[in-house]
Amino acid sequence: MKKSRILGIAVGATLAMGLSASALATDGYQLIGIGQYAVGMAGAVVAAPDDPLSAAMSNPAGLALMTPQAAFSAEIFNPVRKTNLGFGEIGSHSNVYGVPAIGWVAPAFAKNWVFGGGVYGTSGLGVNYLQNLGSAGYAQASSSITFMQMAPSVAWKVNSHLAVGASLNIAAEQASFQQTFTEYFPTGLPSPYPSAVPVTGGLNLASPSWAYGVGATLGVLYKVNDMVTLGATYKSPIMFTPLTWQAGTQNGPGGATGTAGQYSGHLNYPQQVALGLAIRPIPQWLISVEGQWINWRATMNDFTIYGPWNGPSYVQLPMHWSNQWVANFGTQYDVNNWLQVRAGYTWGSNPISNNTIASNLIFPAIVQNAITFGATQKLGMGWKLTEAYMHEFSNTNTGPAGSSPFGGPMPASATMYENSYGLQVGYDF
Repeated sequence: MKKSRILGIAVGATLAMGLSASALATDGYQLIGIGQYAVGMAGAVVAAPDDPLSAAMSNPAGLALMTPQAAFSAEIFNPVRKTNLGFGEIGSHSNVYGVPAIGWVAPAFAKNWVFGGGVYGTSGLGVNYLQNLGSAGYAQASSSITFMQMAPSVAWKVNSHLAVGASLNIAAEQASFQQTFTEYFPTGLPSPYPSAVPVTGGLNLASPSWAYGVGATLGVLYKVNDMVTLGATYKSPIMFTPLTWQAGTQNGPGGATGTAGQYSGHLNYPQQVALGLAIRPIPQWLISVEGQWINWRATMNDFTIYGPWNGPSYVQLPMHWSNQWVANFGTQYDVNNWLQVRAGYTWGSNPISNNTIASNLIFPAIVQNAITFGATQKLGMGWKLTEAYMHEFSNTNTGPAGSSPFGGPMPASATMYENSYGLQVGYDF
């Protein structure tokens, strides 16, 4: 196989780098909730935020109903991913990540106004695949993306029924990607010279790059009566500055080639809408349901890379994500004055189809069903402890025959399941 053909296959039929800020939880690459109360409720907190973290992430209007307090959450996130590049299933070598978060709320400048917010993020999420292609060579596909966000918020309790709030979403993301093929290219040189000289080509943007973005969240809570509360949230897109990489020669899709220099691309965060309903059949029992729409198609349809390409000024890597619908269900029961227990279930439509999985193998955000459990203990003197566990059930996407990005005999596929374990400490001032 000639060198030019090898390099063309390496990226021309590429994994198309399913670029995302993190392959997290049910909601594409978005966590189902920030903080362990929200995780234990399976993210169903738009109509029932209970601490600064769940409010800052899901509905800032909830801050207006809270006493001054602070919360710190630490979560161990364990996504297990496998892929088939056409030559047999392999696993990723990066499976454990930390998810920290901190939130607060305090009185603001006038009666019934509060100031609060949160700082939260993920660290080091990505994949690292190495596929041995036998005597032909090997393929390497890796990614590492960090997404962090700060959400200073204000909220106003308009009256005994209505609260409104807004957050400024200030975000930073770091990204690096590599998708290369190394061929044991025969030279034909006589002994004692080596019979094969490795030749590597593909898309290699492995130097980490930072980008910064801003967006906003608007939220409202309406208490119909002591039993029923309605909630709604709109999150604007977070628009980021370009990610930039200083990189060597590149081999892009469709046979595109580029020289050494600066490459760049935008990776924005999608707008979304959430509506929620919280019901208390009895004072100690809470039932919360929520529906979300996430506009992935606007940000994850194509990823455009600008740079010193030979010919065009940019190339596009197709990912073709669909918009996502998410349904969250959570319930909480106050066992006594110091113990609360909760559980939840969340389902999200898959933004990646079987027909497009070969273009999204680096970030297989394909899990759809999760169950969660949690509890809170009120320890006295303002302290409380909250724990949560989440399990995302395994899901597999398999492409059609001939979808292997490297011409292998098997179709491309991705499998993923997840667990998370979290602990949160809160203090009421």
